[in-house]
Amino acid sequence: MLGGDEFISSPPRKTVRFGGTLTDILLKYDKGETTDFELLKHQLSDPDIKDAQIINWLHEFRASVAYLTKELEQLVSILLKLPWLRRSREVVEEYLGFLGNLVSAQTVHLRPCLRMIVSHFVPPRITIREDDVDISDSDDDDENLSENFNTCHRALQTVARYVPSTPQFLMPILVENFPFINKSERTLECYVHNLLRVTVYLPTLRLQILELIIEKLLKLDVSTPQQDIEDAEETANNSDSEEKSTEEGLFDMEEDEERKGNKVVSSSSDRMAHPLAERLDILMTILFSYIKDVCHVDGKLDINNTKDLYRDLVSVFDKLILPTHASCHVQYFMFYICSFKLGLAEAFLDHLWKKLHDPNNPSVIRQTAGSYIGSFLARAKFIPVVTVKACLDLLVNWMHKYIDNQDTGANAYCDVALHGPFYSTCQAVFYTLIFRHKQLLDGNLRKGLSYLQSLNFERIVMCQLNPLKICIPSVVNLFAAITRKYQLVFCYTIIERNNRQFIPVVRSGTGGDLVQTCTNPLDSFFPFDPYMLKRSKKTIDPLYQFWEELSAEDLENLKKPIKKGTSEDEDDDFLKGETPQNDGVVGIAPNSYESNTRSPVSSIGSPPDCYVPYPQ
Repeated sequence: MLGGDEFISSPPRKTVRFGGTLTDILLKYDKGETTDFELLKHQLSDPDIKDAQIINWLHEFRASVAYLTKELEQLVSILLKLPWLRRSREVVEEYLGFLGNLVSAQTVHLRPCLRMIVSHFVPPRITIREDDVDISDSDDDDENLSENFNTCHRALQTVARYVPSTPQFLMPILVENFPFINKSERTLECYVHNLLRVTVYLPTLRLQILELIIEKLLKLDVSTPQQDIEDAEETANNSDSEEKSTEEGLFDMEEDEERKGNKVVSSSSDRMAHPLAERLDILMTILFSYIKDVCHVDGKLDINNTKDLYRDLVSVFDKLILPTHASCHVQYFMFYICSFKLGLAEAFLDHLWKKLHDPNNPSVIRQTAGSYIGSFLARAKFIPVVTVKACLDLLVNWMHKYIDNQDTGANAYCDVALHGPFYSTCQAVFYTLIFRHKQLLDGNLRKGLSYLQSLNFERIVMCQLNPLKICIPSVVNLFAAITRKYQLVFCYTIIERNNRQFIPVVRSGTGGDLVQTCTNPLDSFFPFDPYMLKRSKKTIDPLYQFWEELSAEDLENLKKPIKKGTSEDEDDDFLKGETPQNDGVVGIAPNSYESNTRSPVSSIGSPPDCYVPYPQ
């Protein structure tokens, strides 16, 4: 095989061909003589064309690109369909040279060249037909897939080197070629992986490419609610899953290495039962790997690279994630990058805080920002107590100022529409305290209690805006139990009064009587609820603060301040409604409303029936 320089300078091989030289053919075509031209197109379209023939033709085309004007775009189209990727190295090098010559001399053909390259970002498809019916449309198991992708990126870099405006023409092509979410996992995986590779040598496109990928991930995410994933997993666990083992070889380009040896069994257990969740899991794994690779150079964190990527991700977060309600997994890209350095986590919290307290932002955005702050502070294991305290100080001071401004005015009553951001902030603070109170009190109990007392929860709970009525019952009840234990505020009188203001509402429908639920007036959710995707959760779990189940002893300790026989006993039923299981713990993790306030068995403090509040 010839070296690169030797090949370029060597003469083309002799091959059998008809119609004369390329220049003669093109000149004749220009004069209206099309016979040789049609013969040329036929030879180039021959599926059995040999390497030597391709090299011979390409060598002549490189010398004749000046003739390949827009009028000959049909001929150029045939050249762009040549099967060059799976050919010898000589063909590949000659074709790359031809592409460079073509786009530099005739930029009118830039878009078709880019489309051709991008079309190879996914594995080739093979279709098996039987009686004129497609019975198979599967990925071709190409051993040289990785090498082909490398060659495609070389081609794209070659084009970009000759035409500096390539990025602005490339981006719309990347968007229109993005595979539909129901395409195979391998197709989606390869395309996303190749898109992220483009950002390495075309950095001006990184923000747009990240936006495109995360938008597609978000569509997958909202199409697979957490409950659907749980149901699919439960069904799969209860059924015979052996029949699916033969499919394992089709998936996970990046995990092929792991499956060598004795890893097939573990790989099988990593598959998600829900098909869309499986796709999302694979793509989130790729995104996490990309974030890690960009931010680390030779195994060490590169501050400048990390800051630049953080800015791009925050921009995507603001545009796509923050306005989207109840996504479950995609937002974890911010969780992950913030884990690299405390300064990033603090910057993210500051960014959310500015969204929350800015009255010019829509109320729904402010409320969602509050949810993110509370969930992030509660769940991010890498955030130290000093940062938690600083955030609590900021949030609680704002809440007190809000009460100062509202508690005596015309709007001093409980109304989500008027005070949504305030209630969201209250819930964020309550939620953070539930998860972090032990750390806040750890070391010096007297000092910790003094700090919690300084937050003056009693004023917040007792104010006319009545946040305990609006926040999710599971959060309210745990907050009430903890604040009572440490004598910070007694919430049960207010909870009892709020409960008396609820009545069940039953409406008749086509399927029978329906009970309308208004136990979550804020329509709030916790963005960093437990991560459920099996592969990518391995990245998140070490950074994640799981809910520590309350043991029977903990439950008894929480119940001690309440005496039997008082009216508050009924409110405290959530603490003793479940008997300890075999492991001696009771699972009452505060969680998002959708999956955890459905019944008094699975939730904390949820009323056994559905209620709506009296109108004010």
